[in-house]
Amino acid sequence: MKTFQDQIGTTLTFENTPKRIISLVPSQTELLYELGLEENIIGITKFCVHPYHLKQTKKIIGGTKKVHYEKIKLLQPDIIIANKEENTLEIVEELRKIAPVWVTNVITIEDNFQMISDFGKLFNCRTEALKISDKIKNAQQDFLEFMKDKPSRKVAYFIWKDPFMVAGSDNYINEILKLNNFQNIYDNPEKFSGRYPEIIIQKIRIQGDPEIVFLSSEPFPFKDEHAFEIGRFTHHAKTIFVDGEMFSWYGSRLLKAFDYFKTIHNRIKSFDN
Repeated sequence: MKTFQDQIGTTLTFENTPKRIISLVPSQTELLYELGLEENIIGITKFCVHPYHLKQTKKIIGGTKKVHYEKIKLLQPDIIIANKEENTLEIVEELRKIAPVWVTNVITIEDNFQMISDFGKLFNCRTEALKISDKIKNAQQDFLEFMKDKPSRKVAYFIWKDPFMVAGSDNYINEILKLNNFQNIYDNPEKFSGRYPEIIIQKIRIQGDPEIVFLSSEPFPFKDEHAFEIGRFTHHAKTIFVDGEMFSWYGSRLLKAFDYFKTIHNRIKSFDN
């Protein structure tokens, strides 16, 4: 018997290494694949799009906020991988009636390294987990060197429309913004409640007057007309459409993200010229 503790402090005990895995989070599905566990993944969500072929080879068990419990039960999983932010407490508690549920909670990059290490131990793939972590650490160090001469910029990162919602404090996106030396004007829990506060777009200048507005590709797919609408109230701010996966997907995706961030900074630099 082996005992483990997930990232919300729940203790799980397994007689054998869990083999039949259901993943409820797209970025964690990608990580499981990168860890060499494709054969062990038996169920994924409709949003698990990387690698793309998994949608043809694995059972779709719903979304992140609405899962099909009967489909999951029929798959007879050894473990279900969930996330504190992506999946509701009600979903997790209902799923615990079917199989052990491992809940991750990734807010910082250190949390991300912890998750990768946990999966390495949990699924007996420590070597693969260590390789991924080492690659991320090396890429992170290279990126920090790249960032040395980059000035701080005030930004707003939009994730939703109707109502307009932004990345606030205490979330992974905000940590990634900090890594890029972007000062999130909504990183102020005393003024803006919740991790993803609703905002009144007409007040954006008095709320922080950002230099740059990021419009994410997910969960809401922002288009040119939304940039125009927001731009009416931001005055001098530059608008950049960004790949939401690079800013919000943790796990192995972070390794790909560093080069992407460099392209964002090079684009911002071109604004100054």
